Amino acid sequence: MGNKVVTFTEQQLEDYQDCTFFTRKEILRVFKRFRDVNPELIPKSMTENQAHTIILPVEEIEKLPDLKENPFKRRICQVFSHDGSGNLTFEDFLDMMSVFSEAAPRDIKAWYAFRIYDLDDDKYIGREDLLEATKLLTAGQLHEDEREEIVTSVLDEADVDGDGKLSFMDFEHVVARAPDFVSTFHIRV
Repeated sequence: MGNKVVTFTEQQLEDYQDCTFFTRKEILRVFKRFRDVNPELIPKSMTENQAHTIILPVEEIEKLPDLKENPFKRRICQVFSHDGSGNLTFEDFLDMMSVFSEAAPRDIKAWYAFRIYDLDDDKYIGREDLLEATKLLTAGQLHEDEREEIVTSVLDEADVDGDGKLSFMDFEHVVARAPDFVSTFHIRV
């Protein structure tokens, strides 16, 4: 009938639906956003192999409107990239967008938020992670002693077992008491 471009096979779409919080239509919208980052690099039709082998550089992904003003944009890309580099395949990008979607449950969002704040990847959000996070969040506008005061306050409030760092359980407890967490940990598709 026409020259309709088939972006993914039926099996690929089914698989993506099974492992994300997206409908087929949303998956195709996410792909359009991914392709729009660099249309010369990303083909209109993705073979099964290309979806996890063609890589967009982190520097290009960071320019997306939803990320460009986020002080954690590099870290977000690192957490979602399969190799930790920040460079994303379509499947990495789809995972990221799925976690940031409205349909993703609070516990999934909390897990990824924890990973984003765990800047040194030691499975805890420690004092140094919090100091760096406050520096990023305030664009370096606070003095070190002001950041120390904030970190001490956060640890006093959230460090349930008193070990000087936040475990995922500590972090999850804080997130559970933050009514706006789900709405702020969000990217519209």
